[in-house]
Amino acid sequence: MNEQDFDFFKRFVEAPSPSGFEQPAQRVFRQELADVADTVETDVMGNVMARLRAGREDAPRVMLAGHCDEIGLMVKYIDDNGFLYFGPIGGVDAHLVPGQRVWVHAAAGSIPGVIGKKPIHLIEAKERDTVAKFKNMFIDIGCSDRQEAEALVAVGDPATFAVGLQRLQGDRVTSRAFDDKMGAFIVAQVLKEVRRRGHSPVDLFGVSTVQEEIGLRGGTTSAYGVNPDVGIAIEVGHSTDYPDVDKKEIGDFRVGKGPILARGANINPVLFELLVQTAREENIPYQVMGAPRATGTDANVIQLSRGGVAAALVSVPLRYMHTPVELLSLSDLENTVRLLVGLLGRLTDRHMFIPG
Repeated sequence: MNEQDFDFFKRFVEAPSPSGFEQPAQRVFRQELADVADTVETDVMGNVMARLRAGREDAPRVMLAGHCDEIGLMVKYIDDNGFLYFGPIGGVDAHLVPGQRVWVHAAAGSIPGVIGKKPIHLIEAKERDTVAKFKNMFIDIGCSDRQEAEALVAVGDPATFAVGLQRLQGDRVTSRAFDDKMGAFIVAQVLKEVRRRGHSPVDLFGVSTVQEEIGLRGGTTSAYGVNPDVGIAIEVGHSTDYPDVDKKEIGDFRVGKGPILARGANINPVLFELLVQTAREENIPYQVMGAPRATGTDANVIQLSRGGVAAALVSVPLRYMHTPVELLSLSDLENTVRLLVGLLGRLTDRHMFIPG
């Protein structure tokens, strides 16, 4: 990945975007595609849709979707001593929260804080084996009382863990919120590559969706609005190449070994086979995941939109999902972009996805 693309990836991932508060990330997405797409529009939910019109009539209408929202916290109560009590936005692991630094995203800007925790010296032995409940955790922003805190922060303000993107060894990187700004990043990169090659072979909509973490909400409304023939969700997928993960239950997925292609009832069989064919012909590494029921991704609601959509799910293997230290390989991002660009050139007929 060249430095320009990496800089975009870093700015996008680090822009705060808890579900319902995605505007900072969406501004980065819009800015990146403003000179690439024919149109860039934002709907009332906050979904951003960048469109490349097809170079021919009757081309398939294709939607690529990655959600830009991330898990986070929300201030619910400020006590007399200026401590902020909060609830989780999305699937936050309570094990990981105490002792973290956070940013509280208030009207006047981002306020630094820490999630306080009683020292181990003061914890009863039996308490050490239990997980603290969210209702008992609090954010300390350094204020002395409620009045001082309320001058900076309001009930309903969101917060995110105060960590950013960092390179590790090789092409591996870590950050919070790869889930799933990585997916929306891939969508943007596909649009840029298709534009670089000339006319789009399909009527292409690259969508940065919102509120996936709290119920696939932006994917539902944007799929209805775009009304695609083909819809592909680009998501993170659980890698199983680290200790204590059960491959028998999830499958064998490795960071750096290519995108994961889901196969099952949520996935159109013709589209799945075309993804596999594209990967083989373009020499792109890939992994296959059995998905025996509806996936918990935007692919689920895209498939069920209106009279039905040919849906697929392409995932990038990720370690430590929903933690502040999610880890992935940059080569998996680049291979996913190559796969999707190669696929688009093979979508020749909007009726080719009806199972035989």
